[in-house]
Parts: sequence; C-alpha cells; structure tokens
Amino acid sequence: MKLNAKPNRADTAFHGAAIAAAALVLLILALVVFTMATRMGPVLDRMGLDFFGSRRWSPADRLFGALPFLWGTLYTAVIALVLAVPVSIGVALFVTQVASPRLRKPLVYVLDLLAVVPSVVFGLWGVLVLAQPIQSIYIKVHNAVDGIPVLQSIFGASPQGRSFMTAGIILAIMITPIITSLAREVIDTTPTPEKEGAYGLGATRWEMIRAVVWPHSKAGIVGAVMLGLGRAMGETIAVALVIGSSIGQITTNAFASGNSMPSVIANEWGEADDLHKSAMIGLALMLFVITIAVNLIATAVVQRSKR
Repeated sequence: MKLNAKPNRADTAFHGAAIAAAALVLLILALVVFTMATRMGPVLDRMGLDFFGSRRWSPADRLFGALPFLWGTLYTAVIALVLAVPVSIGVALFVTQVASPRLRKPLVYVLDLLAVVPSVVFGLWGVLVLAQPIQSIYIKVHNAVDGIPVLQSIFGASPQGRSFMTAGIILAIMITPIITSLAREVIDTTPTPEKEGAYGLGATRWEMIRAVVWPHSKAGIVGAVMLGLGRAMGETIAVALVIGSSIGQITTNAFASGNSMPSVIANEWGEADDLHKSAMIGLALMLFVITIAVNLIATAVVQRSKR
C-alpha cells in the first residue's frame, strides 16, 4: 500500500502544479487585458467608437483614429505571408524530401541561425541597403502594369522605397526561417512506411509528396503559417524603419508609405502625453485581441484539418 501511495501523491502534486501553471497564465493574460482596457479609457471617453473607425490621427488636435494603423498592420502581414509561405514550404520540402544528408545539415543550421537574428538587424539592412535600390524596381513594376485595373491599384503611382511592400519583404525574410523550421519538423513526422508504400505503388516523388506528405502535414503547416502571421503582425522596430511612417494612409497601393500599430507606438511613445498614450495603449490592445483571434482561428483550422 505504501508503494502505491507515493505515486498517487506524486500524480496529485503534478496535477495541481499543472493546473496552477495554466491558471497563472490565464490570470496574467486577464490582468494584461484589464490593465490595458483601463488605461485606454480616456481615449474612448473622448473619441468613442470613432477611435476604431476614424482615419485621422492628430495628437495636436486631440484626435485619434486607429483605422490606418490597423490597415497597415494587416496589409504588411498579408504581403509577408504571400511572399514567405511558398518559399518556406518549398524549402521545407527540399530539405526533408530532396536534399542529401550532407547538404541537409548545413541548410538546417543556416535556417535555424536566421530565425534568431535580431529584428533591428533586418530593419537597418532594409532602410540602409534595400530601400533605395528597390525603389527603381517598384517604378519598373508600376510602369509595366500601368493601365491594368486591378494590378494598377496594387502597384500604384509614386512608388516609395520605404513602403508597405518593403515592410512586407522584410517581414517575409524574418518569418521564412520560422515557418520553414516548423514545417520541416512537421513534415519529418510523416511515417516512412507510408512514403515507401507510395513509392512501391509506382508514385513519383511529387505524387508521394502530394498524396502522403501533404495530407499528413497540412494541419501542422497551417499552424506554422499562423505562428509566422502572429510574428509579422507584432513586429515593431524593423517595420518602423522601412514602412515610411505616413499617418492616415489607407490604400491598396503596396508601393505607398504607411504605418502600423506597433511602429506608431514605437515612434511616438516617448513624446506622448497621457491622452496620446491612452490612444496607443488602445492600439496595443487591438493588436493583442487580433493576435488572440488569429491563434483561435489557427487552432480551429488545425483541428478541422485533423478531422
């Protein structure tokens, strides 16, 4: 009986510790939300719901509209995903299914190393090296699509080196190693007998990937993409350096300058008064809620894919 009592006590203690840890995380999140919601009270008292729908951000006039920054955050994140996801999945498939063991090891090492490079390094490289030369490329793209209705609205007039597109490119470079590493780990869990069975039935490598690897890995890859999306939406310094910091800009022109929620907080916090800080805390709370929503959607998609 004594031998059985010790494991039971250990199990009970572990169960209690796990519940306490989970409760602590939820408590911290609740306190963060409560504190931020309380601190954004002054701007809501002044602006009301116009804070979420107004386009004007003028601290001197005591007017604060979050819509341009919400648009900039989502737009740059979407650009980053469009650029990064195909490359990330392609690299992950190459590393796991095509590359030889001798080539795979240094590739994995380089990818893991890129994932931990500080964001300010990418931001400085973007503003010092990339922004000026890439503006000429933007001009050529704009001239090539001039007159084509949909493309003209996306690659519009007056291309700027520091723009939504440049911010999206920098974010894509930053999240590609993250998505690639997670996708690689998921793809590696594909059972070897299933892959060998596909080859035994006469499937080519591409047919094996499409019929065996992709169905098995799809849910995990979706989770990796959503994690990359969360990183892209929350990035601050790199985006602040290359997006152009244009206030009140809502446009589908990817070559125009703009702003995002994290970057405006980083740029204006130091010189803000109480009402101004309340507005930026409101932006931070919006970003927090959107990030939670993205994670919930990712969880739902992953669970549905598994079913």
